[in-house]
Amino acid sequence: MIFLGIDPGLATTGYGVIRAEGNRLSLVDYGVIKTPAKTPLPDRLLMLSQSFFAVLTQFKPTAVSVEELFFNTNTSTAMAVAQCRGVILLKSKEYGLPVSGYTPLQVKQAVCGYGRAEKQQVQYMVKQLLGMTAIPRPDDAADALAIAICHSHSHLIQSLS
Repeated sequence: MIFLGIDPGLATTGYGVIRAEGNRLSLVDYGVIKTPAKTPLPDRLLMLSQSFFAVLTQFKPTAVSVEELFFNTNTSTAMAVAQCRGVILLKSKEYGLPVSGYTPLQVKQAVCGYGRAEKQQVQYMVKQLLGMTAIPRPDDAADALAIAICHSHSHLIQSLS
């Protein structure tokens, strides 16, 4: 199965693509979709939609997983990220894919075995689990890979039940 993990954001949306065969994971690709600052929001959302569709058609994932939103203070940032997440959810469903969401705590638990792990610990484990020679950069792409790993673990557990 091919899992696509997404870390949504207005300026930068991270994506991570992994292949899972049983409990074996391998890296397919990762990167970011960027939209330029000072561009009107509707135009940025359209750019995100088109770029995300290109990722879907290139990698043909089996399932998409998206990070759930968690914000303490900045509601304007939360609204923009929520709109980006909505674009990702809509495009995924238009493409006919099942979509799952995971909180940062769930992702950390699945990747590190500890829900309060630091970002560096998660990045190190992503590198180890995927047999990479270096920690993936930028952070948004590393987070997206962690989300994909989390979903692959969840899918494996469900398939064994």
